[in-house]
Order: sequence, then structure tokens, then C-alpha cells
Amino acid sequence: MSSESDGHAARRDFGAAPVEARWARSAQAWERAKAVLGGGVSTGLRASMRPHPLFFERGEGSRIWDVDGHSYLDYVLGWGPLILGHSHPSLVAAVGRQLRLGQTFGAGHRGEYEVAEQLCAAIPGAEKVLWSNTGSEANQIALRLARAATGRVRFIKFWGHYHGWSDSMLFGYRPSADGSLEGLASKGQHPGGLDDVILVPWNDLDAVRAALAAGSDSIAAIFAEPVLCNSGVIAPAPGFLDGLRKLCDSYGALLVFDEVITGFRVAYGGGSERYGVPADLVVLAKAIGAGLPLAAIAGRADLIDLTTKGVVHAGTHNGGPLVLAAASVTLTELARPGIYSTFEQRAARLVSGIRDSFERHGVLGAAHHVGPVVQVAPGIASVGSFSDYLCADWDWYDALTIQLLQRGVFNLPGGRWYISTAHTAEQIDETVEAFDDAVEATTNGVGLPQASPLRGARF
Repeated sequence: MSSESDGHAARRDFGAAPVEARWARSAQAWERAKAVLGGGVSTGLRASMRPHPLFFERGEGSRIWDVDGHSYLDYVLGWGPLILGHSHPSLVAAVGRQLRLGQTFGAGHRGEYEVAEQLCAAIPGAEKVLWSNTGSEANQIALRLARAATGRVRFIKFWGHYHGWSDSMLFGYRPSADGSLEGLASKGQHPGGLDDVILVPWNDLDAVRAALAAGSDSIAAIFAEPVLCNSGVIAPAPGFLDGLRKLCDSYGALLVFDEVITGFRVAYGGGSERYGVPADLVVLAKAIGAGLPLAAIAGRADLIDLTTKGVVHAGTHNGGPLVLAAASVTLTELARPGIYSTFEQRAARLVSGIRDSFERHGVLGAAHHVGPVVQVAPGIASVGSFSDYLCADWDWYDALTIQLLQRGVFNLPGGRWYISTAHTAEQIDETVEAFDDAVEATTNGVGLPQASPLRGARF
């Protein structure tokens, strides 16, 4: 899911009209799509793209080409999955070989256990795996396992963390239409879910401890992104994840790491490896399929084996041969020496250039990274909390995004940038130069970013 904030009362008009001709074919495609697709998009989040959803024809490595013939350095990467970039040759070859052998069998095949073995070898504490298709599904299965294992129903999650769009998990992520963060996030969402979730601030161990103490006999699990990637790329405070581990052990709750973004990205073994804290269950998606729809739940064998003792886990496409052929190549490529140190170097190079550009143009703005996930936030000095993130001037960033597109850089709303193995140092430098030009054009066009008045809110 995206990192965009919908909390502004009204969006400022940045005058997208003069650039409409640049993306005329995309605009026409979007109009045609709106006649047959809800909102003209296949996931509602894409409607937040500026100046409007673009349509693409192909991608190769770190570049992507739209229907209007423009080429971009791609930092969207399919909203995260394309960790090897577009059309990696080994991945294309492996999927092509499998396609000739069959798309799916509705039965077991070698790839199911071979890739599961790769996952268990990579992720600290993982003993067995369940295959699924999306992060939303996988989080739902993890919650069901936690409830079955503990006999409890409620769970703790953190403000700003995203664990999928299901009725039971979509809380405390973005302001609703009335500006509230505490109520239902979507029309049509079952209100009973509010009774089961306890929302606490990220990196506040005292708040977690108090919540567990107050409801120790009812809390099945704590769900957390090891790094709050969805809302600011905020790392855990020193000792925080270890504190969660100890509290879960003390109160008999399960610790579930949602590593849909961090898995195989911030380290080969994800956040568990990077921070040295094993979870009871780890939810994976995005990077493990490198662009194909694949998710997984990895964890303790006694928990995974509850699916043989009454816990229903199903899905026609779970563990399909095509997606697991892609996953096998992906994990093999990411295991090569130097991949993660290169990620750190590329991200640091990009962040340094962005910071220099902000300073050069007198723009108050933050930029930082955890592994190859970069966060940019105009209008604030740093992003240390979810409330900080909500304070950034995302309207101004939308204007910057249009300027970046005009200079051949494709990025997400909400300031999160993904780097793949295909991005080179030279391309990072090219991006920094484009960013500097885009900042100058944005300040000349709409002025400096303005922080929202949410500072001090405790989310």
C-alpha cells in the first residue's frame, strides 16, 4: 500500500493542466479504463498517482516506458515487488521454462518445498512455511493462527502500520474521510473489528506493556512491521523489537512481523536478521516474488502445523509453479555476495543528494533510508514518528512528483522510494541531478513546503 496522506482538508491546485499533453495517451487510456474498471485502476491506491494514473508498455532493468513513449528511472518498482528490477534475465528464463511445463497442477510440485527450504534457511526462527498470494491474505492467516494457538481474539498493532485491507486489520493507518484515525478506515468495513484491535504508538514500549497488562488474557498477538516502512520508513528504536519479544513471551502472546516490505529487502533474512530478533510468525510478500503474486507465512513449526489441526488455510493459487520458479531465482540472486552492502551504498548516495538539494534551495525537508527503502518528506526536519510523517507537505510533494516525471524519474506518492539490484551508481547520480532540477522548478512554481499542524499528536 502507498504512503500517501489523505489528511489535508483540501488539496492545493498545482496547475497540472499545462503538462496534460505530455501524457495524452495515458490520459486517454485512463478514460477508457474508467468505463470498465472501478476508478479506472486495478487497485484504488493507483488513483493517487500524479498528475493522473500513467499507463506503461514495458520495463527493463531499472527503467520503464509509458504509452506516450517516455522513459523513466523507476523507483516505484511495482510498489515494491521488483527488487531485481524489470524482466531480470534469469527470472524470465525460469518462468518461461516452467510455463512450458505447465501453469499449475492443483497438486504438489517440487518448487513448493524447495523454495520453502530456502525461506527457512534465510529467516531466523522459521521452521515451516505456508504459501499464499498477497500480503493481505497472509496477514489474515497469521492472525487466525495466533488466535488458534492462544485461544484469544484481540491483537495489538501500531499507528501507521499496514497489514492489508481486510476488515479485521485496516485500522490506524490513514485518516478517514472525517479526519479520524481511530474509527473504521473504509465504508463497508465491519465495525466489530474495532473491538479486537488495540492501537499503540510505534517505538513506545511502555504503551505496549500497559496494553498487555490491561488485557493479558485477551491478546493473541502483536503485529508489527520491523521497520515502519508504510508510514515514514521509521526504524525501531534500540531495544524496541527485543522488548516486544520479551513482552510477548511474558504475556503468552505471539510476535508477528509483517515483512511484506522489509522481507529480503533490508537484509536477506529481513528485519529479523537485521535487528537480531526472531518472530513467531513472519509474513512475506512483494520482494519474494520479484513481480509475480506470491506471499508466505514462515514461522514456528507448531504454529504452522495448526493447519493440520483445524485451522483452515486455503487458496487455489497458493504455491503455484510459476510464482515459485520466480521466487527461487529471486532468493538465489539476492544471496549473492555484496548485494545488501550495495543496497546501502546506493540508498545513502541518493539520500545525500536529496538532502543537499533541499539545503541548496532552502527547502525544509527530511530524507533517510533503511536498506534500499528511502523516505523523502518535505516541510519537516525529520521523520521520527507517524505523527511527524502526517505533518509533511504531501501536496507539495505531489507537485515535485510531476516535475520529476518530466525529468524521467518515476516515484510513489507519499515519499517512499525503492531501489533495486538493477539501479547503478551512475543512475543514482542522474536521479539526484533530476531531483535538484525538480526542486528548483517546484519552489519557483508553488513556493516552499508547509508542514501541517499535526505536530505533537501521539500516534
